[in-house]
Amino acid sequence: MTDSTAEEKDPDIELFVKAGSDGESIGNCPFSQRLFMVLWLKGVVFNVTTVDLKRKPADLHNLAPGTHPPFLTFQGEVLTDTNKIEEYLEAMLAPPRYPKLSAKNRESNTAGNDIFAKFSAYVKNTRADKNRALEKSLNRALAQLDEYLTSPLPEEQQQQGWNQHESNRKYLDGDQLTLADCNLLPKLHVVKVVAKKYRNYEFPPEFRGLWRYLGNAYARDEFINTSPADVEIELAYRDVAKRLGK
Repeated sequence: MTDSTAEEKDPDIELFVKAGSDGESIGNCPFSQRLFMVLWLKGVVFNVTTVDLKRKPADLHNLAPGTHPPFLTFQGEVLTDTNKIEEYLEAMLAPPRYPKLSAKNRESNTAGNDIFAKFSAYVKNTRADKNRALEKSLNRALAQLDEYLTSPLPEEQQQQGWNQHESNRKYLDGDQLTLADCNLLPKLHVVKVVAKKYRNYEFPPEFRGLWRYLGNAYARDEFINTSPADVEIELAYRDVAKRLGK
């Protein structure tokens, strides 16, 4: 006779994420938040340890030498590559016990994937004469995401009685958070916070799909409780975001 309680026990998982400026709270790291969200959405029991990069404990150094957070231990096995960790969790924490989180539509995985690069160029720029062009470039990338969020997905169009021109879905791939959102939302939040602080830039109000998407994300514990405080994000970019010259 098998022990059913052993079968029902969650695997032993510990997630190591970057610590904030106090050495204890959650620091700015979209990759850490991405894995934190994935584990939370899976509904699995897991531990989170914040790693102070200024005082990295010797036992953590021995656990994953030369590795910066995030990394993860799963039943004692150390995993260090964010993409591979995500794939591993999706395979190991599978239905029927744990929800499948991969997006149904391939386009959901690539929507908004150039926004962070455009944002980085924008906030690192020091030349005032280039600022407007870089801001326009960021706006174009955000507009493409907004268009994806407002365009109906194939399954929406196939719904009986569908006659809307615009999608009102909550997230990239529908009304449930997926791996695609775990990847994009932490970066999008960084863009929003840093661009406001260092360039006095805000997402244009006409991007209704984008604002709806963010509003739905900010209503979810899986997002807000895995996110660093805004001040941590601002601190992380204090030396990265360059002042514009004359």
